[in-house]
Amino acid sequence: MKTNFYQKSIFILGMITLCYTPFLSAQNDFDVLLKGGIEDANQLIEGYVNPMMTGFGTALSNGWYNTAAPHKPFGMDLTVTANVAFIPDDDLFYNPGELRTITLDAGANSTLPDGQVPTFFGPDIDPQYRENSTGETFQGPPGLDLEDEIGLSAVPLPMAQLGIGIIKNTDIKIRWTPEVDIEDGDGSVKLLGFGVMHDVKQHIPGMKNLPFDLSAFVGYTNFKADVDLSDGNPNEDQTGEFRMRTLTIQGLISKKFSVLTLYGGLGFNRVRSDLAMKGEYTVEIDNTSETFVDPVNLDFKAGGPRATAGFRLKLAILTLHADYTLQEYKTLTVGLGFSFREN
Repeated sequence: MKTNFYQKSIFILGMITLCYTPFLSAQNDFDVLLKGGIEDANQLIEGYVNPMMTGFGTALSNGWYNTAAPHKPFGMDLTVTANVAFIPDDDLFYNPGELRTITLDAGANSTLPDGQVPTFFGPDIDPQYRENSTGETFQGPPGLDLEDEIGLSAVPLPMAQLGIGIIKNTDIKIRWTPEVDIEDGDGSVKLLGFGVMHDVKQHIPGMKNLPFDLSAFVGYTNFKADVDLSDGNPNEDQTGEFRMRTLTIQGLISKKFSVLTLYGGLGFNRVRSDLAMKGEYTVEIDNTSETFVDPVNLDFKAGGPRATAGFRLKLAILTLHADYTLQEYKTLTVGLGFSFREN
């Protein structure tokens, strides 16, 4: 296999996060893990990329709001944010678990914690595996070691969205990226998201005139990436697929003090994602060629409760904001935008 799903998948995420492309050339081929067969390969790949999937989905769930006050009808805002999901130290390594046809070569991995190998965000160390039947050894992928490279392990994700005020103190929020080709047409990515923020004070007797804003928010984002894995060979039909769907539900509260607004939210988010290799892939095993069809098909689930606190400065129509969210992967959001016709 001249190209591999690992490198292509990381390239896609790197294009979106604008962060990882400098590190791509240092990564090992991912297809060598197929030497252990489909079950072992899926198990190892799942452990390796799980922090990336969780971090990317967590960052994708953030940056929806910077106030609980909706716009007046036909009011709107255009906001650009940078969401940074921090990777816990516990997710820099993972335990491969019990494998069927290969074994983690403990003697060759003395620089790693006992029984542990790097995840995507782990140290730049190649774990070594041994085939049980032949004794042949091969190396798995190392981590990006962002802690050493840039000082922290995190998933940064830029996002742009439009908010529009409609009737009944309700805002509609839209995130949209048209299908964009990457790497000279070697793949494509696209994103579509919708959110609704609705003032709930108007429905609670006695609260309408209280000096703060209270709203309910629901946001959904769908991210899709496809990449050609055939390395330009017209006789090979090999495709990598990455899908992610996030759902965010929160109650929001904010209080405005002149140009300063303090805001917060309580709720939860849910992340569902899929990673797959489609097509036929041939690798050398025990000096013979073996072909695998659709060898990788993984599902990931993440999410849970979340609490957000932040502030916003509004200077005429210009807004600057920052907030911090406590959740499975703690997340920092900073952004700027333009907003007018707010309540």
